[in-house]
This record gives sequence, C-alpha cells and structure tokens, in this order.
Amino acid sequence: MALSPEEIQRYKRHLLLHDIGGQGQASLKAARVLVVGAGGLGSPVLLYLAAAGVGTLGIIDDDRVSLDNLQRQVVHTTESVGVSKVESARQTIARLNPHVVVEAHDFRLDATNARDLISRYDIVADGSDNFATRYLVSDACYFAGRTLVHAAVGPFDGYLTTLKPFARGDDGTPYPSYRCIFPEAPPPGTVPNCSEVGVLGSVVGVIGTLQATEVIKEITGAGESLAGRLMLYDAKEPRFETVRVAWDPDNPLTGLNPTILDVTVPAETE
Repeated sequence: MALSPEEIQRYKRHLLLHDIGGQGQASLKAARVLVVGAGGLGSPVLLYLAAAGVGTLGIIDDDRVSLDNLQRQVVHTTESVGVSKVESARQTIARLNPHVVVEAHDFRLDATNARDLISRYDIVADGSDNFATRYLVSDACYFAGRTLVHAAVGPFDGYLTTLKPFARGDDGTPYPSYRCIFPEAPPPGTVPNCSEVGVLGSVVGVIGTLQATEVIKEITGAGESLAGRLMLYDAKEPRFETVRVAWDPDNPLTGLNPTILDVTVPAETE
C-alpha cells in the first residue's frame, strides 16, 4: 500500500529505521489486527498499534468503562465512564490517528464466534483476563492459522509470548501452543484477579507495550520472533528473563494424538 504525503510525515521515524522503512510501514498499513480486550493490556496495545499505523484494528470487548478501570486502562478517559469499551477505544484511536480503521465488536468472544472472527484478521493480540478466554483464543488461532501474541499480568509482574503452533521452527519441530506452556487451567479460585489483589497500572503498561512491539515485529519481520520463548517481567526486582518453551507432543490440541478438534467442542476450561 502506498503512503500518502501526510502518512510519510507522520511515520518518518519508522521510515528511518532500517528494519522497518517504507516496506515495513506499508505492511503495517495493510495489516489487520484483532485485539481481544480493551482493558489494561489492550489499552497500550491499541494505542501503540494505532500510532504505528496498523491499517485496521479489530477490538472485541463486551464491557463498559468504570471509574476503577482508569488507573491502568489508558485508552479510556473519565468522560468514557459508562460507555462501551470498544466505542471508547474507537473514539480515542480516531483522535490519535484518523488513518486507522477500527472495527468494534461489542460482544463476548465464545466458542460459536471465535474462529470466524479471528479468521478475518492477520494476527491477534490477547489481553483477556481469564483462563477460559485465553484457551479459547489460543485454540481458535490455531485452527484459523493465525499468529497470537499473548500476554498476562499479576500485581507486580507479567509475561508474554508469541504463539504460532501451526508453524515449525528451524529444527522442524512445531512451535508450542498455549496448551504446551499451560496444560490446564488452575482450579477456580486459586489465582486471584486484579479486583481481589490489585495491580500496579504501570506494570500493565510495560507488558502491553511489549506486546504491541511483538505484534509490530511479526507484521514487519523486524528482529527475532518470540515464538518458542516466554518473556517474564518482575517489577519488584526489577528483572526481565526469557526462557525457552517447547512443543509438548502429548498436548491435546497440537500433539501427536489431538483430542481437541474444533473450538466448538467445549473444553474443560470453559
């Protein structure tokens, strides 16, 4: 896609980058990215992808903005309280970059619509806050053959990884899926959410910004993919650590004898 004179001026810091340049910026303009959740993680992901010039951003979230969201969900403002999150995010993105098309999906992702919706996009960024949705998004991305940049946060920590289990690494082994890294969800009630234990807003911003960076890398081909690796961040130390993660041949989705054959089949996490 050709860039207009205004876009050339807007993105000139990208155009100067050897690993992005005009071709990379054109790839960003042509890209369609689905962001699952317009909350703490989705906020920086959406802001930085919009600022970077991703041509089409899909946003799916069925929630409305509340006052206690604003400590970390920076895509929304005080005036947005009571407004649907997808509409609030759409308005913010329109003010930030009018070249970006926003497709707002004001409904809940579930097993009946996940695969169809995800198939409409090139890449997915998952910022959901519950295990059922994370497994659902991961499974649907696998069946749709879409790369997934996944992230999650705790009170002072977080992690992210890129998942493309439909592809293989240099050694010929499939890349791991979410189910390779997390074989099953923890029992209900054993992992408290941020409404119970709190979360440092800026930590969510760190992880969400890293997540946006990995999406941009996947679109432009810049740098090395995070596929097959898990990046961990501990704000208290402070410390970053990256560990290798491997394909599990026994996992029920992408293993040698898969038992999960479609996202419409209820999983134990739903």
